[in-house]
Amino acid sequence: MRRPQRPSPSPDDAEPAPVRGNLPAELNTFVGRQGELTELEPLLRDSRLVTVAGVAGVGKTRFVTRAAALVEKRYCDGVWLAELSAVRDSELLEHALVDALGLTDHTSRPPRDTLIAHCAERRLLLVLDGFEHLTDACAGLVRELLRRAPNLQVLAAGRRPLRVDGELTFPLLPMSDADALELFTRRATAVHPGFRLTDGNRDTARELCRRLDGIPLALELAAGRLRALTTAQVLHRLDDRFLLLTGGSPSALPRHQTLRTAIGWSHELCAPEQRLLWARLSVFAGPFDLEAVEYICSGPGLPADSVLDVLDELLAQSVVLREDSATGSRYRLLDTVREYGAEWLHATGDAERLRRRHRDWYLGLATWCELDWFSPRQAEAAARVDGELPNLRHAMEYSMGSPEEVHLAQYLAGTLWFYWVGCGRLAEGRHWLDHVLEVETPYGHARLKALWVLGYVAVLQGDPAGAVSALQECREEGERFGDATAVAYAVHRTGCLAIVTDAPVRAEELLREALARYREIGELNSNVLMAQVELGMAVAFRGDLEGAAAICDDVREICEDHGERWALAYALYVLGYADLRSGLNRRARRKLSEALSIAHTFHDLLGTALSLELLALATVDEGDAVEAAVLQGAADRIWPSVGLSLFGSSHYGRPRAECEERARRELGDARYDAERRAGRRLEARAAVARALGAGADDGTPEEPSAVEEARRPAASRTTGRGGPELG
Repeated sequence: MRRPQRPSPSPDDAEPAPVRGNLPAELNTFVGRQGELTELEPLLRDSRLVTVAGVAGVGKTRFVTRAAALVEKRYCDGVWLAELSAVRDSELLEHALVDALGLTDHTSRPPRDTLIAHCAERRLLLVLDGFEHLTDACAGLVRELLRRAPNLQVLAAGRRPLRVDGELTFPLLPMSDADALELFTRRATAVHPGFRLTDGNRDTARELCRRLDGIPLALELAAGRLRALTTAQVLHRLDDRFLLLTGGSPSALPRHQTLRTAIGWSHELCAPEQRLLWARLSVFAGPFDLEAVEYICSGPGLPADSVLDVLDELLAQSVVLREDSATGSRYRLLDTVREYGAEWLHATGDAERLRRRHRDWYLGLATWCELDWFSPRQAEAAARVDGELPNLRHAMEYSMGSPEEVHLAQYLAGTLWFYWVGCGRLAEGRHWLDHVLEVETPYGHARLKALWVLGYVAVLQGDPAGAVSALQECREEGERFGDATAVAYAVHRTGCLAIVTDAPVRAEELLREALARYREIGELNSNVLMAQVELGMAVAFRGDLEGAAAICDDVREICEDHGERWALAYALYVLGYADLRSGLNRRARRKLSEALSIAHTFHDLLGTALSLELLALATVDEGDAVEAAVLQGAADRIWPSVGLSLFGSSHYGRPRAECEERARRELGDARYDAERRAGRRLEARAAVARALGAGADDGTPEEPSAVEEARRPAASRTTGRGGPELG
């Protein structure tokens, strides 16, 4: 077979990569602030840390995201927004930034080290929003990131500065009279299309904006009332609220009182059931969906069948915001609105009941998502947990607050194993598993499950000591208390540890024992399939390629029957390995390409790196030593975020060594090293797209848009097939 060679990703002849980042699209028109944006722009040139500070509701979030969007082309590695308001535990701050940057790290290193390693050689702008409740922790992290990453810039938005050396503070004041009037008019027109500024209402509108001190949140709340009231009625009712709520602390800033008054006034104008739902919605730590609202917030005074109508009214009044996501319509409260609702919830004496219902709902959600992981809904389960992570964290935190309920936090942390392991969240999973197991609890099913999941995570992070400790404790206590399921999982994950530490014979013994235990208790899920895959790998390492293929073909059939994709990727990896070792290159490439595509879809960096390593070997066998070196370099870049490269295993490392030897022989040391360095410059997405595009001429499915992004323009080159067949 002959394939056109493709150029290495040299920056010299490359087209500029598209700007990367995660800034949200603007859902309505950005109004005003042109003068402030002009003033901020040179500060971003002169300082590596600029903090936009202002009172709640003054529009800091919208302002900084707009400013960041205007300068994003300066940053070749993108502009990234980290929304921190839902992060209640300072220990999760670094995890939240890892999430915001779209990083996946399977190692046992702290997330701070992951952030530093990612930012160290990149030119990017990090936008931090809503950090005021985490000021000290955020300041320390920003200080270290700026010190260790010379091309990093930070644009922060909060109610006060971070007080980090070199910080420039930009005070964001309320809007000018003209901008405030324009904002009020635009938002009023949105809720009441017939609204127009006329000679009859212009002065009233100006007075309303003035009395609201030009605070955007207050203006938008006021505009929302025009569905039912005239401008004059809004002003009149606002005047009444000012008269009523002037007894605040004398030391409080007037604008703080004004904002609270505006929110309180909007609250007062709500119907009783709307105020009740507002208070109950404050129990959510992040975005939420209708089903969660109906379960958690219904009850005395708010029947379940009325929740949708009441929620719709809160949406109409801009108390609740709607956002569409991959998992459907979701809703959220602005932080200040949530805080106000939380005060009312506490005053009702119903806060504890709502927090418990919130926890119970997310326990159920995690349980159903674990079941859906072994089904055609696997991708939806991953997306659902990803979107609900702030609420799941809050549920674990709540359960940790009572010694009698710590076992529920352990259950939740263990139940999310598929998310920690299958979706590239090992570091956060390790944090929660360590945390929930710190408290001494009886050895029930929940604690034992958390132990084997901790052992599994530790294996993948390259922490054999931590893995052995957790798995041995799980097995001993499981046997003591007669928990056959816990024992089976402990044996399985001990076998997993054996295979990555170059003990395939011991691994085969343990994995066969685990599979027998699974059959005895009737267990069948993704973990059981992974035990078969790992057994297939151990058998392949002993040289029995036919036996390994038979085991993994069986896994493939079960995956297809159940719609399972994640374990399928690893089965395809082993089948691709067996095909390569048998000289069946075309078959191997098809299987490895599918494995790579699935792993990348789930953000599974381990599966991604392993597949790239074997695809590099397939590529050199096809006569393209240049591309093989590039793919090896791309894998090199991923491994530090996974753990010890190829687990430090001679068995896993043999294909890489063979590929390198053959590519060096064909290219020479200097050319090989240069192409491998070029591969290290590829981001994971570009590397995956490049690898998947390589097989297009032999019938492998291709994704044109992804391939076009990864490929570099140059004349194609062809060579004959070179190198010996694998045996």
